[in-house]
Amino acid sequence: MATDYDAPRKTAEDEDVEHESIQELKAHRADEASGVVDPDETEALENFELPGADLSGEELTIRVLPPLPDEFACSSCFLVHHRSQLAYEDAGRLVCTECAA
Repeated sequence: MATDYDAPRKTAEDEDVEHESIQELKAHRADEASGVVDPDETEALENFELPGADLSGEELTIRVLPPLPDEFACSSCFLVHHRSQLAYEDAGRLVCTECAA
């Protein structure tokens, strides 16, 4: 770090003023950063519900399609892939390229 020898030197009084202002800044920062949450925000979050959050009475109806002739189900990850992603077949077990890697 370069030192400017032509700059005026600081006196003890200047340092006291600087320390006081730092202490004031620290006190001000501590006031703003207090961990107290606004009670209105807490109350609002407790009463907040997502739309459709209660799915206990819902039934899912999904139409399951049989595998197409050019598809296979990987015996490792159980995902349905196109035949072009078949890595190998071992004793009837079909494995995709992602699982073989």
